[in-house]
Amino acid sequence: MAPNFSTNWSCYSVAGHPCELFQPPTVLVPGRVILYLHDLQERSPTALPSLHKALESTGLPVLVPHIGRTWCLQQQLMRFDTEISAEDYILGPILDECARITGVTSGGIGLLGSEMGGQAALRLAYRHPGKFPIAAAIRPAIDFHLGMQRGHEWDDGELFDTLWEIFEEPEQARQETAILHVHPLNWPRHQWFASGGTNERWHDGAVRLSSKLIALGIPHTAILETNTDGDMTSLFIHDAIQFIMESLDSEARRID
Repeated sequence: MAPNFSTNWSCYSVAGHPCELFQPPTVLVPGRVILYLHDLQERSPTALPSLHKALESTGLPVLVPHIGRTWCLQQQLMRFDTEISAEDYILGPILDECARITGVTSGGIGLLGSEMGGQAALRLAYRHPGKFPIAAAIRPAIDFHLGMQRGHEWDDGELFDTLWEIFEEPEQARQETAILHVHPLNWPRHQWFASGGTNERWHDGAVRLSSKLIALGIPHTAILETNTDGDMTSLFIHDAIQFIMESLDSEARRID
């Protein structure tokens, strides 16, 4: 679905890749931005009414980099960029753009993602907790290696073709999943994720991630519903936004 930009949304290029930016008429709290990572279908927030409305309700700038089906991995995907990986794109040009938007060089970023973008938000936070202390994910596709194994069974195997361009086999992909990047002594201070039991593809990964975090004593919030009817984003976006806003407040009060 094509983006339906309001006057406060714009699309422009950052280091050669398209990004969307919501700039509220009045920024409620300066020095903060929400960085939204899109789903596997690469949908704009403006094409998802509940997400669109919730993001605008924050009164904060929202930056949406379009990274294709890269899964935001550190491995290079030539169809995305011939010189930089998706992860390095986020760590470099996108963080620089966040700094330009907020006027501060570090902090004040709330990571939010859905499905592919959900696992990317968590994975980035586990790999770089100092840069991303806040991560929220709705229906995170944590076990993305299953797309290589079972994509043909899900009638959308073409959505996982990029993984085959990066990895030779599913086990290589599994080694790069978010669960295996959790560090027992260095983790994001604020992490939240929601998954529904009716989501046969990704729910088990969310359950296993929560179990690992509990075993390691790592604070987190996991909403693991056994029965959910309807769109997960519509059901939990307001909880995710509330978590991010409260976490941003908490980070602002920190004294390092």
